Amino acid sequence: MKLAECVVLVTGGSSGLGEAVANMAHQQGARVIVADRVAPRPESLLRQADPEGLRWHWQETDVSDEAQAEQAVAAAMSRFGRLDALVNAAGVAVVEKLQGREGPHRLSSFQRAMTVNLMGSFNMMRLAVPAMLQSPEPGGRDAQASRGVIIHTASVAAFDGQIGQVAYAASKGGVVAMTLPAARELARDRIRVMTIAPGVFMTPMMASLPEAAQASLAATVPHPSRLGQPAEFAALVQHIIENDYLNGEVIRLDASLRMAPR
Repeated sequence: MKLAECVVLVTGGSSGLGEAVANMAHQQGARVIVADRVAPRPESLLRQADPEGLRWHWQETDVSDEAQAEQAVAAAMSRFGRLDALVNAAGVAVVEKLQGREGPHRLSSFQRAMTVNLMGSFNMMRLAVPAMLQSPEPGGRDAQASRGVIIHTASVAAFDGQIGQVAYAASKGGVVAMTLPAARELARDRIRVMTIAPGVFMTPMMASLPEAAQASLAATVPHPSRLGQPAEFAALVQHIIENDYLNGEVIRLDASLRMAPR
């Protein structure tokens, strides 16, 4: 798939890793649907580069809400006539111990992690598939070429969950677990399914931490010993979209980091 020919729907596309993906896709010539609960910032690259929204559109979206998710997919079809790629970057971080100072882990916070991170990813995937199948194929495309690609965002916590990450690790582990069966099922439709498991990245949540805390986290990364940049995540997304032989796999993007227990 050539990214410049694609319509890309990015959940969580107004900040962090999702914003980097939306910016990259737009810069490469793709048309972009930003599906997020908040609109892109006034100073965002999307608004600066395309103030009239000729090749991008924000659709207010809670990924765990069926109707709003349907509207996000419908926006791609109504505005740009097709959907080629879905990048699930919306997510929440939950840090809570099974038995903390205030008592047992709250069931509500576990449910929130599962609802947004896992169910939200599944919800968007299941709705994107029929839109991809309804999208006209570009003339001259190889009969073996992909008709669509779905890229989920997991986390290294799915494999190396730390103390206090039971809910978060479970939700991201679910994303990892559904990657292969989804890819196998959708192979007949020529739709690929991939997942990226990022390590520690410089996102708005990370930027809110004191510099000393950021430096401490960066020091745990073997090489390069620094926090990942959202543009590096976006670059991998671009490669996955354009490399048709990547399917059914989870790629750790973590500079060989293995998280310690705490």
